[in-house]
Amino acid sequence: MGIGGNDWVLMKTARAPSNIAVIKYWGKRDEKLILPINSSISVTLDYLFATTTVAVSPSFTSNRLWLNGKEVSMESERYKNCLQQIRSRATDVVDEKTGLVVKKEAWKDLYVHVSSRNNFPTAAGLASSAAGFACLVYALAHLMGAKETYEGEFSAIARLGSGSACRSLYGGFVKWNMGKEDSGSDSIATQIVEKDHWKDLVIIIAVVSSRQKETSSTAGMQTSVKTSPLLHHRAKAIVPKRIEQMEEAILNRDFPAFSKLTCADSNQFHATCLDTSPPIFYMNDTSRRLIGLVEKWNAQEGTPQAAYTFDAGPNAVLFAPNNEVAKSLLQRILYLFPPAADADISKYVIGDQSIMELAGIKTTQDIESLPTPIEWSGFDVPRTKGELGYLICSRPGQGAVVLDESAHLLDGATGFPA
Repeated sequence: MGIGGNDWVLMKTARAPSNIAVIKYWGKRDEKLILPINSSISVTLDYLFATTTVAVSPSFTSNRLWLNGKEVSMESERYKNCLQQIRSRATDVVDEKTGLVVKKEAWKDLYVHVSSRNNFPTAAGLASSAAGFACLVYALAHLMGAKETYEGEFSAIARLGSGSACRSLYGGFVKWNMGKEDSGSDSIATQIVEKDHWKDLVIIIAVVSSRQKETSSTAGMQTSVKTSPLLHHRAKAIVPKRIEQMEEAILNRDFPAFSKLTCADSNQFHATCLDTSPPIFYMNDTSRRLIGLVEKWNAQEGTPQAAYTFDAGPNAVLFAPNNEVAKSLLQRILYLFPPAADADISKYVIGDQSIMELAGIKTTQDIESLPTPIEWSGFDVPRTKGELGYLICSRPGQGAVVLDESAHLLDGATGFPA
């Protein structure tokens, strides 16, 4: 090892963001390697992330994982594969603080402790596994001094944990190339643009439900691949052209084109879920009312004001091209979906508070006095208080980063949760 004894602990902490696909991935051509049947494009989210601390010590007797404070098994193949792949790329590491040297060949004999926390609901359709596995791979790679043998290799390793995790290593807009090689070596994520390329874009997430979804993404995909003719038509005939169109829209910051593509692809993804046997229902009545909010507004204005997309869950991810439109979008959401009368507004709308300030909302009374949106004039608008859980205001975010030791989730002396 370079230093004798078993009384040392070496650790690193990283943070990786969630991402939301605007051109969806649904279905694998290889279950073990998690190779998709089509390419996809996502936006990296600010304010939604996983923080993960990884530690090694000669005193550890097994691999252990704590997720959001609760210990869970690390025996799944997905964890094992990510760990094994990073270990195989490890190098000699010298700890600057203590002078400890861990030789390349020693990493395979050291057990790891992992503690990971999401700052958003797990398994509710907000890409918690993507953030978690991206963060795990990134933290392990920095702990073990792992080196890529080709550009994008770490994204291919993260993919082994959760397909969309490959996209969470990068900021801004990211493309996951489906690849053609049986080995999966070319099924990697690449950054289309950095987060500041479209810095005016505003993202508002309406959390309809924080509950774990009834049908996991993995199970849903497997059933769709087996039973949905629409899924295979979509992958071969529709998605390739949409990928090109979406890249062009992003590069040109063309919101009307971006909006139409994003909404259409979300709707088609959920159509494939309905085309699955038995059908899969990820959206609910509240989800559909959120779609109606956007579609009715866009129709009224004659050009896209907002866009929506839904992953494998009921929660809406809504887009606005700039602050001024985002202000109107937030006002519309709050008008149609007001919080409960006793709600703390600071906990009902979280994330980027500048959007709240623009909207002029400080109290629940401010929401009560919002005018009826013009497109809803003359309609009997249902305004059920507390129908949404909460809202998250965000923008395009950065990719995975290493944090300093003040962010450690494990005790520096023992390697166990504090």
